[in-house]
Amino acid sequence: MTSSPNLRPTYFGRRILILVPHPDDEVVACCTAISQAQRHGAQIFTLYLTHGCIDKETLWPWQRDKYDRFVIRRLQESVQVARRLNLTPISYSDRPTRHLWRNLGDVYREITKAIGDYNINQLWIPTYEGGHPDHDGLNAVCSHLKDQISILEFAEYNFAGGKPHSHEFPICNGSETMIMLSPEEQGIKRKMLGLYESEQKNLDYVDVTQECYRPLASYDYSKPPHLGVMWYARHQWVPFKHPRVDFTKPEEVCQAIEAFSP
Repeated sequence: MTSSPNLRPTYFGRRILILVPHPDDEVVACCTAISQAQRHGAQIFTLYLTHGCIDKETLWPWQRDKYDRFVIRRLQESVQVARRLNLTPISYSDRPTRHLWRNLGDVYREITKAIGDYNINQLWIPTYEGGHPDHDGLNAVCSHLKDQISILEFAEYNFAGGKPHSHEFPICNGSETMIMLSPEEQGIKRKMLGLYESEQKNLDYVDVTQECYRPLASYDYSKPPHLGVMWYARHQWVPFKHPRVDFTKPEEVCQAIEAFSP
């Protein structure tokens, strides 16, 4: 595999913990960064903070008897990806997606325990960009650790300016590093995304030509990440409670973040 020329490997820790809000975020955000950090000697661990499936009650009634199968399938996919990427999973959560931001205290305790138990010296997390409420809540939780450990945040997806963006920060501050993926790296990332077969309807937005990260920036978490519609709110015009539509309001996420205290 060829190395991207504009990567700054000095950013990478030796014992990295990727905080994975949903199984597949480790591929979407940083699949190529993982391999490049490993080539510079890093050992990389993963902490899965939800199982990635919506809660049982949100499913259509006729799907609920299959719920356990949905969760097991997502778990099996993440195990397969971890094996292929040479990641060391620490633990898997039984928390549904869309519930991480509602349980920030528990999430903080899980993170700090993992840091201590595994002698972690760097965290990789999603940026604060309005892509998913769980991503934004996780970013805010980790801001309380900023003075204790190195933290890199990765852009995934956002709807700033009313259009979709993949691997672009809504607001840049000059500290960003862009990884331009080689054809080989693009092929590997496509294969890893393909292993998450259960999520293919939700992964068509992923650009495999680049990844982007920076040291954790400072944010005003009392406000949404950018003006306009958040990615997760772009389909909230649906007049009924469709399971695939997250009806979380950005103001609710900001209130949960402000209510959190380590």
